[in-house]
Amino acid sequence: MMNTRFKKNAKIFDIGITAVAGMVSVAVMLYGVAHFGLQEAWPELVLNLFYIACLVMIWMYFFNRLDTQRFNYWCSVSVGITVLLRDILFAPPLAYYALHLSCLTLSVLLLCTLTFFYARKNWQSYTKRNLWAICIIDMLIAALYNYDIYLEPFSEYTNYMLTEIWIRPTITYGLVACFVTERLNDRG
Repeated sequence: MMNTRFKKNAKIFDIGITAVAGMVSVAVMLYGVAHFGLQEAWPELVLNLFYIACLVMIWMYFFNRLDTQRFNYWCSVSVGITVLLRDILFAPPLAYYALHLSCLTLSVLLLCTLTFFYARKNWQSYTKRNLWAICIIDMLIAALYNYDIYLEPFSEYTNYMLTEIWIRPTITYGLVACFVTERLNDRG
């Protein structure tokens, strides 16, 4: 039997269900790429590569195959790249400019928060509130995109878009769920 990092059943279930939800979402998006064709859906494929990398790292961390520092760094970098690509450099057109500006502002804030997170050397000063801020900001961005999708006319892409926007918050929740249980002396 493999040795897991977490011993409490509730935490194992929490991280396991997060990873499974992330994998199902990524599988749906990969199906969408196959369905719509690579020429139309190649950006989703690029984002999914980073999402898959995060999910693999969560599993490796869960099974003690990745230390805390590497997990922190590479997961934060991968999520940060998806924020930069999807929400800042290639932000989707939104129904209202105020909505676009809100998503852009929150995305920049999330990128700064992630940069601050993986650049920390003194883990003891990084609180659970700081960690949850990452997840909450990402969920706010997804909620705004979700709201925008309902303002737009429905098309064959709508269901895939609704799935795609919630993948990253699921992964950031997994990232935070892994770290909030770390003992302070294990974080350095």
